[in-house]
Amino acid sequence: MAAMSPSGLGSAFLVPSLRQASIACSSVAQVTPTSRSCFGLSGAPTWGRAAGVAVGLAAGLAHASRDRRRCSSLVSRRARASPGSVYIGVDFGTSGCRAAVLDSEGVQVDESSLKYSQTASPDIWREALHDVVTALPQRYSAAAICINGTSSTALLCSPEGEALTEALMYNYSCSDAAVAQCRAMFPSSEHEHVALAPTSTLAKAWEFVLAGVPDGARLAHQADWLAGLLHGNFVVSDYHNALKLGYDTNSLRFPSWLTDGDERVVALLPKTVLVPGQPAGYVTPEAASWLDLPESCRVAAGTTDSIAAFLAAETLAVGEAVTSLGSTLAIKVRSTVRVEDAASGIYSHRLGNNQWLVGGASNTGGAVLRELFGDEALESLSAEIDPESNSGLDYYPLLKPGERFPYSDPEMRPRLEPRPDSESAFLHGVLEGMATIEAQGFARLAEIGASPVTRVVTAGGGAKNAVWRRIRERILGVPVVSAAHTEAAYGSALLGMKGHEMLAATAL
Repeated sequence: MAAMSPSGLGSAFLVPSLRQASIACSSVAQVTPTSRSCFGLSGAPTWGRAAGVAVGLAAGLAHASRDRRRCSSLVSRRARASPGSVYIGVDFGTSGCRAAVLDSEGVQVDESSLKYSQTASPDIWREALHDVVTALPQRYSAAAICINGTSSTALLCSPEGEALTEALMYNYSCSDAAVAQCRAMFPSSEHEHVALAPTSTLAKAWEFVLAGVPDGARLAHQADWLAGLLHGNFVVSDYHNALKLGYDTNSLRFPSWLTDGDERVVALLPKTVLVPGQPAGYVTPEAASWLDLPESCRVAAGTTDSIAAFLAAETLAVGEAVTSLGSTLAIKVRSTVRVEDAASGIYSHRLGNNQWLVGGASNTGGAVLRELFGDEALESLSAEIDPESNSGLDYYPLLKPGERFPYSDPEMRPRLEPRPDSESAFLHGVLEGMATIEAQGFARLAEIGASPVTRVVTAGGGAKNAVWRRIRERILGVPVVSAAHTEAAYGSALLGMKGHEMLAATAL
């Protein structure tokens, strides 16, 4: 297999031959040293793929069948053949990974989580998947597993699933050359398509192409690649993830302007695009040994992290919206009208046959708060804020230049001045700035034809902050409540349990 060009952009994308990472695991059922050593993993894990030091799913875990006989944590073959009774959802966010387990009634019975650095790579995702799943005692009885990932995060992999490049993350703004090539593919009638954005998966496909694509490489979204590690097929996606790759969710196919376009891009496209929740296959024997899952465990087609959070909130009425306050701020509202505005980073995801999830995602959010204040200080400082008062500050909180939504502006700079002496006053201004961005987002959606927002359900870690909730309610002018289930992992588990029929059911 030919290597990607070592010059230019290509060298920046190549996976290093050896990588070490520190992962802090915070779970209900902690990962034990015994379960890690079953697969040749030490207490200080290393990951990589090149020059014989790679630890891949096939090569690095080939000895798992031999070792499983001496690992007391693994179940017998008879137990593996038993019908499953629980459902596992795994959420890969921008700063960490979380798994949730639901029983057959949809009640969450367990969870596990860990954090990774902002430089997380495919190898780290693979180990994160292993750690959060094997931390769940109920995994031996899994009937289905469903994985979500950040929208438009993508990498190149071989047909066997070997990661050939580093991932281009959800907020990676592609080069002018890649964006120009991407936009040249579109007919004039598609001038509002979300795949026109500099951060789209299609633009990233061109970024990879211009850097030089290894022979036989395929493009995979984060959720596609991780699910492929389980069912063994790396050319399968779902129509939520595939939207930013140019997939037509009206006709449920890739449009002719794309499939008849540049063959270098066409060669990267997934061969199959499923309805989220639709069965994509079953875990392979190798994956079953790796994660202690029964071989009868079904792998459901995944979705994006923000849609999984929306599904977790279990909204029903047109006009109800979900704001996901994770590392970023993503909003989606149930609408009877599909709207698109590439210039503002606005797009619509299909939800069954009757409704659309209309929304976008800003680069503001929890990652900014964590960088400015830290988790512990956020709680104590929030207690000092009067949410009914106006801070008088006009902030646009970002970690670095570049915004996606409500208005797409790669040059947008953070606005965090003037900074008051009081840390709680500073936090007050930051929270109001984020709430204002959220309000601008909903206003922009209604302006271009989406159903007006009537109620906002909050998901993600930020839903726990009552002061922020009240500030948002004051600025948005509609009721703001916390979702009974706030984690995208729960939404993925629910999708795995109910399957693609869940989309049709919730769209009524």
